[in-house]
Amino acid sequence: MSFDDLIAANREFADHFDLAGFDGVARAGVAIVTCMDSRIAPLHMVGLEPGDAKIFRNPGGRVTPQALEALVLGVHLLGVERILVVPHTRCAVATHTEEELHERVTASAGVDTTWQQFHVVRDQVAALREDVHKVTSHPLIPETVEVGGFIYDVDTGLLDQKA
Repeated sequence: MSFDDLIAANREFADHFDLAGFDGVARAGVAIVTCMDSRIAPLHMVGLEPGDAKIFRNPGGRVTPQALEALVLGVHLLGVERILVVPHTRCAVATHTEEELHERVTASAGVDTTWQQFHVVRDQVAALREDVHKVTSHPLIPETVEVGGFIYDVDTGLLDQKA
């Protein structure tokens, strides 16, 4: 497997690249924490373009310590004024048990995976509310920053605010 197709696509992308010299500030003042799922286009789902927002992605779209670090930096250094936390429907970490994920990954990897934690989400709405609270209660995220929790429907493209 090679990267030739991706490098060719990058050269075409670079031919039309217009963010040279951009300072990295979130032009729309937005940060989005969402899942790594390829069905999610974080910028486009809220009408934004490259350069408008800071994006942090991980399995399940959870507010992890690393996500909080990114949000603090975004708020204080990169113009973030609004934060969206956005898990989604039909997410693997919300629709499988830890055991099921271990079985599937073990079958694919051919080695025992029980040492790897997958951070399964048993109740997506409760986890989303917990994650929003992590952000709103963080001592380095000022009360002036708006924080919302939404579930993205991968079958309709709609956001449903839950927190």
